[in-house]
Amino acid sequence: MTRADRMGDMGEVTSGQLREKAEQVGQSIRDMAEAARDTGREQIDRAKERAVEYYEEGREHVRLWGENVEAYVQEQPLRALLIAAGVGLLLGVMWRRR
Repeated sequence: MTRADRMGDMGEVTSGQLREKAEQVGQSIRDMAEAARDTGREQIDRAKERAVEYYEEGREHVRLWGENVEAYVQEQPLRALLIAAGVGLLLGVMWRRR
């Protein structure tokens, strides 16, 4: 076998090895991209769950506040009416100055 033949064989082995290595690198990149996508989806799902929880908590607080206001108005209707009139007067004065 001549030196040129041996060099040709080395070139084929090297290009085959390079092709195999490139495929491995490509697969590694695809695997990392898939892992990143899955992690992103998990974080988005957790954020959605937290947002729903905060919404429900806020909704419950507003409902309780409304019940408390309603109970206060029923217990002390004259005081509630005077407070509402005072708030209305205050808002009217503030808007009038603009």
